[in-house]
Amino acid sequence: MDNTRPQVRTERIGSTLLITIDRPTARNAVNAAVAAGLAAALDTLEDGSDLRAGVLTGAEGTFSVGMDLKAGLAGESPEVPGRGFGGLTQAATSKPLIAAVEGWALGGGFELALGCDLIVAAEDAAFGLPEVTRGLVAAGGGVIRLCKRIPYHLAMELLLTGETISGERAGALGIANRVVPAGTAVHTAVQLAERLAANAPLALAAVKRITRAADGVPEPDAFRAQEWEMAALKSSADVREGMTAFAERRAPRWQGK
Repeated sequence: MDNTRPQVRTERIGSTLLITIDRPTARNAVNAAVAAGLAAALDTLEDGSDLRAGVLTGAEGTFSVGMDLKAGLAGESPEVPGRGFGGLTQAATSKPLIAAVEGWALGGGFELALGCDLIVAAEDAAFGLPEVTRGLVAAGGGVIRLCKRIPYHLAMELLLTGETISGERAGALGIANRVVPAGTAVHTAVQLAERLAANAPLALAAVKRITRAADGVPEPDAFRAQEWEMAALKSSADVREGMTAFAERRAPRWQGK
């Protein structure tokens, strides 16, 4: 493999940043370089004032098979301090991030998808958390997040057996937002990202922060956190623009202010 080749590529498509894990000969397994590349790509997304959403995918028909075990045995870490596995699973991003899953999304690859806000899956994609078959647990968010996304007993079946499910099954369980023909996941995800981009960026970021703040806390605490967010939104120029655009029957021109 060419070690000079970037292992994470980014491409701007309209207001969307397409982020691609580019290690096809290793089935896009995550090593230290991929983790650093993903963290840098997320920074690009966050810092880009013209960027509204991101799409994460893998090169050449595979999302990611998770941690690069050979690199791990050599002492490499697939984590970024403060950001978790792949520089993503614990990162508190403010902009929507969509996983476009083709092929395998195993172990940490599945956890990268779970770390995104939305998932578009090809019908023949394969999701699985096989860590228990290797004496491990899905510690990059799989154990913590999966039981929150689907019914407990179904999540536990996947976690305890390590078996895989198809993209079609992932859609039926509610893991995937869209299930599409093979080869079209990125196209659909970019379309979805552009749909999100039509909405107010401050409001999108507030939705993400409120959701995180409400996770696992009593409702009164969640509402208090929401009140602060609402107060900030109501004083923003974008709220005034949204109301004005509605009254004038035109599309709003968001400034993110």
